[in-house]
Amino acid sequence: MNQTERLYRIDQLIHQRSVVPFDELLTELEISRATLKRDIAYMRDRLNAPIVFDRDRGGYCFAPSQFGPQYGLPGLWFSDREILALLTMHRMLVDLDTGGLLGPHIQPLVARLKALMGTASDSADEIMKRVRVLPAHNRPVAPNCFEVVGHALVSRRRLEFAYFTRSRNARGLREVSPQRLVHYRNAWYLDAWCHRSDALKVFALDAVGEARLLERRAREVSLAEVDRQLGSGYGIYRGRRLAWATLHFSADAARWVRAEIWHPQQRTRDLDDGRFELRVPYGATPELEMDILRHGEHVEVVAPESLRRSVAERLARANATYR
Repeated sequence: MNQTERLYRIDQLIHQRSVVPFDELLTELEISRATLKRDIAYMRDRLNAPIVFDRDRGGYCFAPSQFGPQYGLPGLWFSDREILALLTMHRMLVDLDTGGLLGPHIQPLVARLKALMGTASDSADEIMKRVRVLPAHNRPVAPNCFEVVGHALVSRRRLEFAYFTRSRNARGLREVSPQRLVHYRNAWYLDAWCHRSDALKVFALDAVGEARLLERRAREVSLAEVDRQLGSGYGIYRGRRLAWATLHFSADAARWVRAEIWHPQQRTRDLDDGRFELRVPYGATPELEMDILRHGEHVEVVAPESLRRSVAERLARANATYR
C-alpha cells in the first residue's frame, strides 16, 4: 500500500484499538521499522496527529485533546502524482484566469496540497514553474461580477445588471435567471433566461456592468432545454435554424486544420488533390466568417452560396482598404 493508505490505516487502527503496539503496526502494514517511524513522524509533524507512545500500556495511542492545532484526516487523499496533476491544473488556471476570478479562492487548497507533498514540495514548485498558458484575446471580467453571478447560479436566484449590447451599441438594465456559465475562447458567457425579452439569451460577462443579487427565485430551465433553445450550431451564438458550411482548405493549411475541432458534429474528408474538406453546422454567421477569414487564401467556401457570397464581400472590402 502507498503512504496515503498507510496513514489512513494507522489512524483507523489506533481509533479502533485505543492502543496499538509497534510490532502490531508493522504486521498490519507489512513495512519496515524505518518506514513506520517516518509515517508516524509525518502524521505528527504534517497532520498535527497527537500520536504518543504510552509506555505503561505498551503501544501508540492518541493523546487527550489539548489546545493547539486540531487533528483530523481529510476525507479525500491523493498520491504524489495526483497532487502534482492538481497543481499543474492550478498553474493552468492561474494563467487562464487573468481576471482573478477563481485563483484566490482555491489558493488555500493549493497550500494544503503542497503541504501534503512533504519532501516532494520542491517538485510541486518546479512543475508549476514549468507549465505556462498564454491566453490570447481574453476579455477580463470584474471579480465582484463573477462572484455575484456564481452565487446566483448556486443559490438559484435572479440577477439584475446593466448590460452593454455591442452589436447595437446600446446599454440597458436586465433581470435574468442564470442557468449556466460557459467559458469559450478565453471569455466567460452566461446562459440565462432574460425576463425582459422572455427568452433564453447568451450574455458576455465582460459586457456586464454592476450586478446585484435579487431575492426572487430564478426561473428553472432544464439544461437540455437550454441546449435545445440556444441551438447547437457553430460558435457561442449557436442558433437553432442550422445550415451546413462546406469549406475546402489548401494542402498546406490541411496539415493544421486536420487536427482541429471546429464543432463536435463536424464532418471531414481528405480530397484527392491533397486538400481537406471540413463541414460544420452553423446558425449565426459572423463568428464562422471570422474563423474562415483567418485562413485567408488557404480556404474556399464551397457552400452554401449565401455564406460564400458574404465571405467574398468581406474579402473585397478588406482588399479595398489596402488600395
